[in-house]
Amino acid sequence: MTTTTTDTDLLRQMRGGAADAFAALYRRHQGPLYRFALLRCGSADTAADVVQETFMGLLTERFRFDPLRGQLQHFLFGVARNLILKNETAHQRHVVLGGPDGEDDGDDGLPDDAACPLTRLLDNEVAEEVRRALALLAPHYRDAVILYEMHELSYAEIADICQVDIGTVRSRLSRGRAALAKRLAGWRATAGAA
Repeated sequence: MTTTTTDTDLLRQMRGGAADAFAALYRRHQGPLYRFALLRCGSADTAADVVQETFMGLLTERFRFDPLRGQLQHFLFGVARNLILKNETAHQRHVVLGGPDGEDDGDDGLPDDAACPLTRLLDNEVAEEVRRALALLAPHYRDAVILYEMHELSYAEIADICQVDIGTVRSRLSRGRAALAKRLAGWRATAGAA
């Protein structure tokens, strides 16, 4: 499969029984979907389960994608979001952040020769504090912030994924950013004093 093959072509091939087409779709969309799920639910295990269920649903056609209604990536984000909401409703529990052994943040675990150990430590500390602050946001604010800031989706794309209007996306993004800034301001003051 070439990278110029469209998602629609790959889906058609997958539905025709081509395992390599499914593998190509998985490789293309698994990373962003996993990062979204991890940031959204805070658990590496749950994020992996959500990604697996999303792709199995696509493979078995439990989740039917219509290319006339938008892009596959947005559809997958929407399915993952709905699975996370379903999981949260079913379990009614606090978000637990995964440990470093369960997270896949794109870091291959190899040291960065360009960064000194102190810089790496501070970068990791900042990233962990942002993850904690995100986990404390209300889920509807968290969705908007993650999809806009980290996946660089447009308001219209987020509205489609979250099944709300664009004005609601703007409002949620604004409020989510403000709440995130407020939570991180306290940490910045503490970190600056140390």
